[in-house]
Amino acid sequence: MAAAVKLSDLPIGASAIVRELPKSGLLRLREMGLLAGTRVTLVRCAPFGDPIEIKVRGYHLTLRKSEAALVIVDPQEP
Repeated sequence: MAAAVKLSDLPIGASAIVRELPKSGLLRLREMGLLAGTRVTLVRCAPFGDPIEIKVRGYHLTLRKSEAALVIVDPQEP
C-alpha cells in the first residue's frame, strides 16, 4: 500500500481512501459524507489548481485546495 498523502496531492483520476480529517473544523465535509474509510476519486482541478472536484459516495463535491490539504488519504491501486 502506498504512503498516506494529502487529498490535494492526488493526481487527477486517482482514487484513495480517507484516512483522517482534522479533529476540529471541516464539519460541513463530514456532514456531506467525507468520513474516514470513504473512497474518493479526484475528478478534476480548476485551471489554476483551485478548487478541486472529487467524487464521494456517488456525487461530486468541490473543495478548496486548502481544505483538501487537511484531509489525509491512502492512495489505491487502479
